[in-house]
Amino acid sequence: MPREFPIGLTPPDWLVRNLQPQQAPVNRPAVVRAAVAMALPLALGLAAGRPAYGALASIGALSGVIGDTADAYRMRILNIAVPQLFGAVGVTLGSLVYGHGWVAVAAVTGVALVSGMISTIGAVASVSGLLLLLNAVIGAGLPMPGEWWLPALLIAGGGLLVLFLALLSWPLRSGVPERTAVADTYRAVADLLAACGGDSEVTYDDARHDATRALNESYDLVLGHRARHHGRSPELTRLVARLNAVTPVVEAAPAVHLSGRPLPPEVPDAVRRLADAVETGSTTPVELRLPVPTTETGRAVDHALRHAADVVAAPDVDPHGIDDRLGRPAAARIRTAGAARTVLLSAGSWRYGLRLALCIGLAQTLVSIVPVPRSYWVALTITFVLKPDFGSVFSRALLRALGTVAGLVVAAAVLAEVPRGWWDVPVLLLLAPLIPALTPRGYGYQTAAITPVILVLSDVLNREGTGLLLPRLVDSLMGCAIALVVGYLLWPESWHTRVGDRLADAVADTARYVEAAFGDTTDPAARARMRRRLYRDLSGIRTEFQRALTEPPPTGRRAAGWWPLVVAVERIVDATTAARVRVKHGATPPSEAEISQVARQLCELSEGVREAEVLVPVRTDLTGPSGSVLEPLRQEVAAARAIASPR
Repeated sequence: MPREFPIGLTPPDWLVRNLQPQQAPVNRPAVVRAAVAMALPLALGLAAGRPAYGALASIGALSGVIGDTADAYRMRILNIAVPQLFGAVGVTLGSLVYGHGWVAVAAVTGVALVSGMISTIGAVASVSGLLLLLNAVIGAGLPMPGEWWLPALLIAGGGLLVLFLALLSWPLRSGVPERTAVADTYRAVADLLAACGGDSEVTYDDARHDATRALNESYDLVLGHRARHHGRSPELTRLVARLNAVTPVVEAAPAVHLSGRPLPPEVPDAVRRLADAVETGSTTPVELRLPVPTTETGRAVDHALRHAADVVAAPDVDPHGIDDRLGRPAAARIRTAGAARTVLLSAGSWRYGLRLALCIGLAQTLVSIVPVPRSYWVALTITFVLKPDFGSVFSRALLRALGTVAGLVVAAAVLAEVPRGWWDVPVLLLLAPLIPALTPRGYGYQTAAITPVILVLSDVLNREGTGLLLPRLVDSLMGCAIALVVGYLLWPESWHTRVGDRLADAVADTARYVEAAFGDTTDPAARARMRRRLYRDLSGIRTEFQRALTEPPPTGRRAAGWWPLVVAVERIVDATTAARVRVKHGATPPSEAEISQVARQLCELSEGVREAEVLVPVRTDLTGPSGSVLEPLRQEVAAARAIASPR
């Protein structure tokens, strides 16, 4: 039962959203890897009489455990190995300036600028930037054992141990995670078809969102590292073809939903049988058992499903004959050059880099002037908190403080009652698995799991016992305060919702999609890429909206006002796709005048959303011939204009 609070003591909605744990299954293999990868280096260090070496390697394993989130082995290599390289560079730079006063302050501040700028490239670059700065702060704040190159080798070795353990089963399971992702996409599409027409426990909007997310993840997983051509891997070629084959089924779903008539249950059941064939890698023809279609939309679904079944059953796929609906990635050299240009020329990249450098520089200056027992923890806290791409900075600061307090309770019991030495190994065996188990629950839970682990390892290096607890709390609170004031409140763009601008861009793209959807000269693959990009952008806007809701008033309350328009734009894209499907299967195409009228209204809506601080309804009359395929689209555009336009 939901917990009831006394009148007047009900917590605000933004606080409840921050503290509510996210539901996620426990990744048991990751839990086992965390236990082994973090306890084994320390055990080897103790056996060799070098516990400090073992502790450094375990710290490196900790960063590997945090990055061990991908299912596909190719993604694991990038997610773990590449950040470890940056981490090794960071600890080397930090250790070289250790004890050099203002030189160390300037060096770490410069690293913070670079770290923030490269973090804007993408997910792997973001984690790499995080480890670059994180390890630079550790190297500049702690005396490192051995030669200058040894700490980097130990920390990188600990992270690569996690990668080695993750890759042990690759020869036995090659391609399985990718096949599973594609099969899950088929199942999400089956749920979407079941939800069409409202005859399902899951709403159509939720099912469409789940199908979009599944498609995004599958394409990212399967195509993300295809450097040159399909033919490099027959399995990859087959999976790309199967993903492309399910796209027409997704495109037909909006038309079915707008018709208001649910599909026969045999249709989603057929998609689930195709999903089973994809997951097992079978090329045996699947018996669809589809009823005879009687409507335009029914024929569209039937045609798309039979095509998908043919592709799933194809034993060999010509790599040159694949209709690549997302475009092939450029060569690694070209992508690297493009990323470098983006970093150097992007205003957003410089803004984030300067925000992070300012906070780190202030923290390093402060701890250089004021004696702080564990000064590097202030900068470490800022490094973790000031990650807008990981979520709301305000929320991360709040959850960091709460998670640190909870973790210190556990650390106090361990440091006070457990003897140092070999007893630290079973302690890590028990505490390390909590990190991958609790990380999906939320940042506060991750902090609570990491805090006792890092304190045990810090005690191996410093031998200060419970004397570490109070400095850790004080420094963490100082870091959170600096991040909130200097890195958050002083930068209005960080606490003003970005939903409006991104939504305006999506509406403008929708106008272009409407014009391209019914043009005879538009390449079908290009049209499919436009639709996929639109749904991907709208999915990102949903994520941004969820983040904004965790901000305190007025930001969270203002963000909530954009939600009806987000839904309205999604319905416009759906109505456009549905009209295109109907035209493809026999309906009369709309006139140029109808298309231009709808596109013009969408362009005006985009301008209004970009300019408006407050959503203001505007009545608009869209006219057209009765029974036109664009009639549902005109209704959706009129509904959106009734939600938001400029004054």
